[in-house]
Amino acid sequence: MKRTEKEQLVNELSGKIKGAQALYYTDFTGLNVKRMTDLRRRLRKAGVEYVVIKNTLALRAVNESGLVGERLKGPTGIVVAHDALAGAKVLTDFAKENDQRPAVKGGMFDGRAIDAEQVKRLANMPSREQLLSELGAGFMAPLASFAGALNGMLYQMVGALEALRAQKEGAQ
Repeated sequence: MKRTEKEQLVNELSGKIKGAQALYYTDFTGLNVKRMTDLRRRLRKAGVEYVVIKNTLALRAVNESGLVGERLKGPTGIVVAHDALAGAKVLTDFAKENDQRPAVKGGMFDGRAIDAEQVKRLANMPSREQLLSELGAGFMAPLASFAGALNGMLYQMVGALEALRAQKEGAQ
């Protein structure tokens, strides 16, 4: 590969990394072409990209983007995720189905290095939509209770007025 081609690859990957929320480094040893294609398809469906590039070029791209490239030893595939949770979930789910392959080495999240265990914790977190719905339900519960209490007081007042009307009609 010529130097200009290498520079172009580094610049492309660096641009992708700058726009990403998270990077996950994986060891894809033991994955055949069929499984690798399936992994790429699942990641693409989640809006995540899987890049396999020479480690020296990947390290250069990671460093150019302002991050510190670690864990780039041996065969390494880089998951470039704009949605950190989606990328981690697809990666860990795929690894569970395929004898822990690809093995997660670690990565970068929000500009900080993370290890494989932290990637698994990210994968187990609920999605943004689920968290927002839980937050909405948390806000709505006290309001629903308050509305129920007001409704109960209204029925008590109506009952008292009905009793007063019945008492006046009975006195006449």
